[in-house]
Amino acid sequence: MIPIKVVGAGSSNTASNATPKPADVPAGSYAGAAGAALNYLQPGALNLTALPPLSLYIHFPWCVRKCPYCDFNSHEAQDRAFPEDEYLAALRTDLEMALPLIWGRKIHTIFIGGGTPSLMSAAGLDRLMSDVRTLLPMDADIEITMEANPGTFEAEKFKSYRASGINRLSIGIQSFNAGHLKALGRIHDGGEARRAVEIAQSTFDNFNLDLMYALPSQTLEQARTDIETAISFKPPHLSLYHLTMEPNTVFAKYPPALPDDDASADMQDMIAELTASHGYGHYEVSAYAQPGRQARHNLNYWTFGDYIGIGAGAHSKISFPHRILRQARYKQPKTYMEQVKAGNPVHEEREISRADMGFEFMLNTLRLRGGFPPQLFPERTGLQINAIDKALNEAEAKGLLVRDHLLIKPTELGQRFLNDLQEMFLGE
Repeated sequence: MIPIKVVGAGSSNTASNATPKPADVPAGSYAGAAGAALNYLQPGALNLTALPPLSLYIHFPWCVRKCPYCDFNSHEAQDRAFPEDEYLAALRTDLEMALPLIWGRKIHTIFIGGGTPSLMSAAGLDRLMSDVRTLLPMDADIEITMEANPGTFEAEKFKSYRASGINRLSIGIQSFNAGHLKALGRIHDGGEARRAVEIAQSTFDNFNLDLMYALPSQTLEQARTDIETAISFKPPHLSLYHLTMEPNTVFAKYPPALPDDDASADMQDMIAELTASHGYGHYEVSAYAQPGRQARHNLNYWTFGDYIGIGAGAHSKISFPHRILRQARYKQPKTYMEQVKAGNPVHEEREISRADMGFEFMLNTLRLRGGFPPQLFPERTGLQINAIDKALNEAEAKGLLVRDHLLIKPTELGQRFLNDLQEMFLGE
């Protein structure tokens, strides 16, 4: 099982020639986006009766140092220098050009990820949030999350972030153990990790702590100490990831000595016991939350909701009444900014085919330990549930999931072999 990190429904999505062009957007690029939106509204292979909730993901691609396990789109900022003003201008233009695809739809959650978004200046973050508020309608109780690295924590800057509208922080602790932090290539030590959480506690009433386990040479007791330390701060949310060797990383090329499968299983059992005893519900593969404090942005992903992604390498999933579109921006920051200026930040674009729809839906929703209602499938895919009946029957026969007219849910066995369960829906 490989955890993935990790963010009201509209009834229509329209654009017209009467829509005013935002300032500073190349005329041809905006007209092209508006024309594309009209094309996407044409009859097609699907029939969505309503559009799902819409989120916004903003990617900040720079970090102080690339961690050896990291396969995210992040790039080292030498001496913490990066073209903040130019990048923020590109983000605004990118969002302006994307507006015809989501015209009239309200944003329910925002996630600013990276990289290390907390490298951004207080003025830069305020500019970004001002631009987003200017361009997009937002839900009244919108959740706005920002990722932060303990090595970049400054109390006054984080107070400014809060004043600019950030109301949830996700802190990349990974471990409180100095030796393990060094092995992971982190720029902070255990003391800085604790100080970062204390600053978060004093400024935000909603925050998440990211930790990893099954680290190089980590013992069960060391893993327990990390989890107990995290819980002692009473965070509303915990994300607990098993360290994995991702392709194209330093660890993949030079793999460290990791705990064996039995030791990793013992750590997972310990985590399940500790989190449950302290009132944290295990609601998703790697996510644990106090009652009512689940990550709304990530829940939108896992329930096959929509999201518009801006920034270098960001991905989008956008539904229309008769089709669902996926997009990916250019990954390299310099190329991305150049392509935005040229009026074409989207590097790849495709419609999800009927043949792939069941797999893409189940790839996400099966991560939810509590399952999902069967009617969510036609609501989010535009297909009937019988499109995946064969795989559902096979998975049920193997004891990997249970289902009735109210719920489809992976069993304990299905959760343990989640990758195998998800792959059963390939080609359905």
